Amino acid sequence: MFQLGKTIVSEDIIEKDFLCNLSACKGACCIDGDAGAPLEKDEVKILADIYLKVKPFLREEGIKAIEEQGTSVKTALGDLETPLINGADCAYVIFDEKNTALCAIEEAYNQGEISWKKPISCHLYPIRVRDYTEFSGVNYDKWEICDDACSLGKELQVPVYRFVKEALIRKFGADWYAELEKVAQSKYNR
Repeated sequence: MFQLGKTIVSEDIIEKDFLCNLSACKGACCIDGDAGAPLEKDEVKILADIYLKVKPFLREEGIKAIEEQGTSVKTALGDLETPLINGADCAYVIFDEKNTALCAIEEAYNQGEISWKKPISCHLYPIRVRDYTEFSGVNYDKWEICDDACSLGKELQVPVYRFVKEALIRKFGADWYAELEKVAQSKYNR
């Protein structure tokens, strides 16, 4: 672990390799698990505000789940998440012609309907950020459904932090990312 500003960063994001391999995993991270995507407080309002523009991209099951549960949900522990369809798929999941899970929010963004790409937790994955009182923890989340992404990243020599560069800049800023690159170069030669 090392500190960058008000973040404590796991060395795994520099040492481990990762490159999404959607043709292999079919977007399993959006349909496996037992919880929705983690949301930040400000994202709750964003999801409510953009829902009508995202709705045309959603599946019927997603629309039903969102209209029953809301554009976001609060768990028993007080965490904010995207709603799920029958306790499984994220309500915002859609599928392409190859049955690969995609994000309706990101599709609306790609089509120019909205200016917000998707929740930061999704954009950052496989990095998870946990906010504490004095700092944020920035960690690599190893999940076996992403083994193909780890293999492809290793083959192409793409460290986790480079794979999620755009998201890290979105979350922490360009200066923070530049400092991260300096640490990666000097300490890890990556």
